[in-house]
Amino acid sequence: MSCFTLAATDGAARAGVLHTAHGDVPTPAFMPVGTKATVKTVDPDELRALGTRILLGNTYHLHFRPGEDVIAELGGLHAFMGWDGPILTDSGGFQVFSLRDTLIASDDEGVTFRSVYDGAPSRFTPELAAQIQTTLGSDVAMCLDICPPAGVTRLQLEDAVRRTTLWAERQRDLPRAPGQLRFGITQGGLDAELRARSSEELVPLDFDGYAIGGLSVGEERGPMFEATTAAAAALPAGKARYFMGIGDPEGVIEVIARGVDMFDCVLPTRTARTGSALTWEGRLNLRNARFARDPRPLDEACPCPACTRFTRAYIRHLVNQEELLGLRLLSLHNLRFLLDLVVAARQAIEGGSFSSWSADALARLARQPEKEPAA
Repeated sequence: MSCFTLAATDGAARAGVLHTAHGDVPTPAFMPVGTKATVKTVDPDELRALGTRILLGNTYHLHFRPGEDVIAELGGLHAFMGWDGPILTDSGGFQVFSLRDTLIASDDEGVTFRSVYDGAPSRFTPELAAQIQTTLGSDVAMCLDICPPAGVTRLQLEDAVRRTTLWAERQRDLPRAPGQLRFGITQGGLDAELRARSSEELVPLDFDGYAIGGLSVGEERGPMFEATTAAAAALPAGKARYFMGIGDPEGVIEVIARGVDMFDCVLPTRTARTGSALTWEGRLNLRNARFARDPRPLDEACPCPACTRFTRAYIRHLVNQEELLGLRLLSLHNLRFLLDLVVAARQAIEGGSFSSWSADALARLARQPEKEPAA
């Protein structure tokens, strides 16, 4: 049986189901990021109550702390973090190549870098990245790839595509955890020809799903979405499509419109830790003095714990006094906002109204909240 079922389409937008060893994941799906086997400040039961269906864990960080062998000894990643739903693990490639100051050398065999924890030289190969994820026991394992930053030369992009394919070929048939799926990752930056080449080389390898990598790394949004349109269209209709690293509400809607099924980002919780809330009025900076006496919830229609019990004034007080509850409440709210957003997108796709729904949603998100009066 295929691990992905396409249930409905509306234009390029898709609604489907990803079938994993730990349960089905309706798509479109936003994956909260549990970098170190935890979504910061949020309990697994709270994640489930918010509507989370799948989490992301980080291979790089878990390899170094506490180590995949420790996690395996304690029952695997699901048992270790107390989450019984699906987990996707990235390969660690983004961390290796985005932490440019730690990079020592990269060649066709693998990549050498200094650990961010102790500075010791370390090396990742495609085989090691696959082995770590097998030991962790995730439901979806990602291939190690080359993720160049925005603005590199075409020659560098071309080499990233070549090496990503080379590494994918080596990972295709490596051992897996029981029921584990393995996704390939396309590269090519904003270059249409290289994007097409990457897809043409990876699709015949018949991975369980495919990710669009190498975007949302600093390039302008317009060209990024254009590249996403072409990249998604070049991937098999019967396989899940994953855009790596996007999590702002506008961006999520835009990539769904282009045929993407899955996405992840630290944005909801990171934004919360800066004291900001995602709402249909735009992003609210709760440190702002205009919320000091505001009796309203963050979002009138939101059923999250922050909105059903507390006022903007109270959450602003918590944030400005650096109380942990304020950051937790904002994290719960921001995650619920994005999770509800993708549920609404799925309903619109199934109802054949995605185009009008997305236009209305983007217009609402573009509204600027009222400005604080000048002193």
